[in-house]
Amino acid sequence: MIKKQRAFLKWAGGKFKLVDALTQHLPQGDRLVEPFVGAGSVFLNTQYKRYLLCDINQDLINLYKIVQTTPEKYITAAKAMFTDAKNDKETYYQVRTEFNLTSDPFLRSVYFLYMNRHGFNGLCRYNKKGGFNVPFGSYKRPYFPEEEIKAFAEKSQVAEFRCVGYEQAFDLTKQGDVVYCDPPYAPLSTTSSFTTYVGSGFSLDDQALLARKSRHTAIERGIPVLISNHDIALTRELYHGARFDTIQVQRNISQNGSGRKKVDELMALYDDRYHSEND
Repeated sequence: MIKKQRAFLKWAGGKFKLVDALTQHLPQGDRLVEPFVGAGSVFLNTQYKRYLLCDINQDLINLYKIVQTTPEKYITAAKAMFTDAKNDKETYYQVRTEFNLTSDPFLRSVYFLYMNRHGFNGLCRYNKKGGFNVPFGSYKRPYFPEEEIKAFAEKSQVAEFRCVGYEQAFDLTKQGDVVYCDPPYAPLSTTSSFTTYVGSGFSLDDQALLARKSRHTAIERGIPVLISNHDIALTRELYHGARFDTIQVQRNISQNGSGRKKVDELMALYDDRYHSEND
């Protein structure tokens, strides 16, 4: 059995625990296209010939491109940030301020990993002005993911990274592709809409547009699309015409573990081959 590969970033809603169940639903193809790559657990644990990995977060895409092209240089610089002396509140907020002031992609990438591992719950969140605003996490000894970075760098040689929105990612698809969408999840209730990710967040209109784009891509262009989201009435309505399956997952809702609960995960597959057989 192949050992699962962990991503080097901590990521809210990351797919590491789901990978085994999720990959059973992914159709075969030459290239996997991910409009919301996140930490990249699906990319790391699938065996497509090529990958097109997209995200609207410029910091994330810049980081991946740097790891792809200069992994050793990156590891040396990033590792220097992971010392006991730098694991304190004052340093963290100083780094966060410097990150928000600099536009240098390499420096931002080094600081991004530091904040990802030292910040609260591995969250990635920006304010309306585009400033990273996740508070300090108070962890005893944040882990430096050297082996995970090396594995990502190696696998990324068959990947292309693009900083584009989901609609543009779909426009870049072609015959032989398979699309996997892991959007910011639909809120379980109107009060729990903690989906603000970059800029103005991912609205219910976006959820509906993504569903429509997925349906059209599968039915009109013959490119299968798999979407994961919370299994709720809203998503089942949005993804009408797809083949549904449900998997259970433990979601990290609080830092201490006592607030973790099972939320069913919906897998919605749009695949024209299936659709035409069952019309």
